[in-house]
Amino acid sequence: MGAQRTAARGGGRPQELLARADAELLAAQYSAEPWERFSHAHLAGLRAAAAVVARRGAPGGRGAPRTVWGMVDAVAPELADLAAFFADGAALRSAVDAGRFDRVTEERAERTLCLAEDLVDAAHALVAAEEPVPFVARSAAPRMLAVRAS
Repeated sequence: MGAQRTAARGGGRPQELLARADAELLAAQYSAEPWERFSHAHLAGLRAAAAVVARRGAPGGRGAPRTVWGMVDAVAPELADLAAFFADGAALRSAVDAGRFDRVTEERAERTLCLAEDLVDAAHALVAAEEPVPFVARSAAPRMLAVRAS
């Protein structure tokens, strides 16, 4: 069988993930330490990527990718470069989570923050573009107000 996608989650899950990505970006922007800025920015990217996957549906099947970065690559190829950058940074974020704060340079933190902003913006645009348009029922003829003069 070929690769299949699981159904995209409905409701507010993508919006919730994007709100969390926005909060992580804000935390990154106000972080004084490079390791802290990097960590928050990477998490912002992760949440934004998860929002895209939640909206478009996770790829399924035997050979389906298992990380969110691989899933984004499969369901949103236009974000492949950003996904690759963040996938490469996953080991560094794990090192930071383990207390290796010295591994993050100022330049890496700033680059990650800039690209996280790009990824979050792209995720907002993709999710918004795929939001269902609400149906508004209208009658066939416009209603007129009848006024009687006395």
